[in-house]
Amino acid sequence: MGMFSESVDVVCGPDGQPVELRWGGRTYAVCAEPVRWYERRQWWAEEQRAPLGSGPGLVDHEIWRVQVMPAGSPPEPVPVSPAPGHLTLDLVRQTGSGRWRLLRIHDALRHKTA
Repeated sequence: MGMFSESVDVVCGPDGQPVELRWGGRTYAVCAEPVRWYERRQWWAEEQRAPLGSGPGLVDHEIWRVQVMPAGSPPEPVPVSPAPGHLTLDLVRQTGSGRWRLLRIHDALRHKTA
């Protein structure tokens, strides 16, 4: 699994879930139900001070795990393991700015060629 902190453009549906992302000059469609959770961040190591009223997003990161395929690919039933060309990514949404960053690429879940 690779760790990153690279900016990505994410398009969300009306319910706030990611449905499409642009990364590395390519567009990807979310092809499975995304999963969301929160991770505690070490804000005291990253920030010099915590401004008054800056609670949301300061303590926790909103993380989304999405499975994507290149946009324009025909839809397929979601298999137990990802099909060739599918990637499983972890994205973080920054609460204050609404920007998205690529956090992890799951190599173990990426299709391997011989």
